[in-house]
Amino acid sequence: MTNTNAAFTERSAGHLMVEQLVREGVERVYSVPGESFLDILDGLYDAPITNVVARHEGGAGFMALAEARLTGRPGVVMVTRGPGAANAMIAVHTAYQDQTPLVMFVGLIPIADRNRESFHEFDPHAWFGSTAKKVLVLDDPDSAGELVSDAMRTAAGGRPGPVIIGVPEDVLTVPTDAPALDPRPLPAPAISADALAGVRTAIAEAERPVVVVGGDGWHDGCGADLAAWCAAHGVPVTSDFRAYDAIPASSPAWVGSLGYGRSDALAADVDAADLLVFIGAVRSDVLSDGYTRGLQARTIVIDPDPGLLGHTGRVDLHIQASPAAIVPALTAEAPDASGAEAAPAATASGAEARRTRLERMRSEHEAFSTARPANHPAAGAAGAHAGVDLHALMREFDRQVDGQAVVTYGAGNHALWPPRFIRHEQPSSLVAPRNGAMGVGIPAAVAAGLVHPDRTVISVAGDGCFMMNGQEIATAVGYGAKMVVVVIDNGIFATIVEHQERQYPQRPSGTHLTNPDFAMMAQSYGLHGETVRTSDDIAGAVERALASPTGALLHVITDPALRGPSGEVPAAADSNGAHA
Repeated sequence: MTNTNAAFTERSAGHLMVEQLVREGVERVYSVPGESFLDILDGLYDAPITNVVARHEGGAGFMALAEARLTGRPGVVMVTRGPGAANAMIAVHTAYQDQTPLVMFVGLIPIADRNRESFHEFDPHAWFGSTAKKVLVLDDPDSAGELVSDAMRTAAGGRPGPVIIGVPEDVLTVPTDAPALDPRPLPAPAISADALAGVRTAIAEAERPVVVVGGDGWHDGCGADLAAWCAAHGVPVTSDFRAYDAIPASSPAWVGSLGYGRSDALAADVDAADLLVFIGAVRSDVLSDGYTRGLQARTIVIDPDPGLLGHTGRVDLHIQASPAAIVPALTAEAPDASGAEAAPAATASGAEARRTRLERMRSEHEAFSTARPANHPAAGAAGAHAGVDLHALMREFDRQVDGQAVVTYGAGNHALWPPRFIRHEQPSSLVAPRNGAMGVGIPAAVAAGLVHPDRTVISVAGDGCFMMNGQEIATAVGYGAKMVVVVIDNGIFATIVEHQERQYPQRPSGTHLTNPDFAMMAQSYGLHGETVRTSDDIAGAVERALASPTGALLHVITDPALRGPSGEVPAAADSNGAHA
């Protein structure tokens, strides 16, 4: 490792990078330390930035991703070269497919050691070039501030996503007198009057319009404004997969979410729509049930990505704008030539028909999203086999948090329950992977507890998903991030079991799990830990977990046969593996 005392008595390139992060308004970075970026760690020592030290690079990356999802600002993660970068790759892929702004600093070998297969050597351009918006490498110490500024702006601009900054350990310690820079503002979208009029006219003329929201750009509450406007105009609002916190669940315009676990009635209405208006979302794979839904409707896409990456099928109008930019413009009623407000539908009878349709769709959603607990035996062999009724568990959490909690989860069949039965009334109150990555829930809850220390944080995990990053409970305890964890234990990779039973019935292979006592594990960390074995125990257990001053974990025992909210194999089950 190259170091000199002079490098530490003068302002170094690594310290300049930290100065630039401060200028950019970064409050927290998430890291696993490495010798390859010690100078940045030293710069953080005196900086007003909290360095949250995680236990695994994948967990640190998911924490940074959650920070971005919850705040609207790029999350920042720092990892070391080679193995550290490999561990963090899952967060980069998630940020890329989820369109979430992320900046990842990766320590690199000294420049003189390149291309010699030196210890931990790898090529960041080759590794991340296809899964990041940009890969930058600090070869010039004077460009340290500029690289950070560029990365932050690139991550947040256009289609948000991850940016990689490679930092060779020897370049970091080189002195520089280059200044930190003022943050570069993102360009304001130019929404033409003609384009806005085109959207309004299309909505007014449509008989069966549907608005589809998505992405992370709803932090200022514009989703509530959009929902109110749509309700007044008889327009139903649905969402992309795992983006349903954009709209208050209590809105009469809200009709449920698309993607895995969606209702058949909603899918049929999307197919029957004559106009689809996507805001912050595109017609992607999961949203469209594998490119099969809503392909014939007239389509308007309002999204900042000029290339509409991931969109399939028809586009009649594309407006490059974020939700925060388009919603105020759309909901501010424009008068027609006579000075009267534009009519919400072509005729009064058409407006009434739309309202009737919206009321019917809303009613169907309310029926679909109402948990209906079964009468499982509370004791005895049958009760032990049936385990906890997850309908009753979700209903109790929903009742006690009343739409105000921040909810996180990863991937698997456990992830079908919260979106259907736990309501969200606040924007940016959900962190869940749209790319289907397992292991997100616990590290996301750590970030949520730090970003929102005054709010209840609930992380729902399957037994398989929990064990991928459950060690980050130690990080939560260390930094005072309070959370309530629900581990649903059925002893299998349930999503894969479903596919296996369909394709290879009665031949279980590679899907069994051997689990610890999760409640005892939680107690060892200092949390309230409790095992819930019957439905009669639910109300008290949830109340005790939410009241615990240190956070809690509920180990919920369920029957492996009870795989989805319907008790059957979900009709829209994932086909992409355990990480769905």
